[in-house]
Amino acid sequence: MKCEIELSKKAKRDLEKLPHHIKLKLQVWVDTVERMGLLETRKIPSFHDEPLKGKRVGQRSIRLNIAYRAIYEVTEKGEVHLISIVEINKHDY
Repeated sequence: MKCEIELSKKAKRDLEKLPHHIKLKLQVWVDTVERMGLLETRKIPSFHDEPLKGKRVGQRSIRLNIAYRAIYEVTEKGEVHLISIVEINKHDY
């Protein structure tokens, strides 16, 4: 099932601060989801799509590179909401 990605206000603010190559990787993911659908896109190993735990149960993340993750959730209606793009560093582990 093909779908559109909706960006939260926070995700839009996060995008402004990202390096260009990270924005490109995110755009590739968005284009792939819109073209192939979320379930098919999850099968692509390079995105490392995975469910989150703890306070973020019900949300998923994709790896944009070793340092950046995009956090999203799927609503009951099947809509994809990009919540934020976060930078992970070794001190966060």
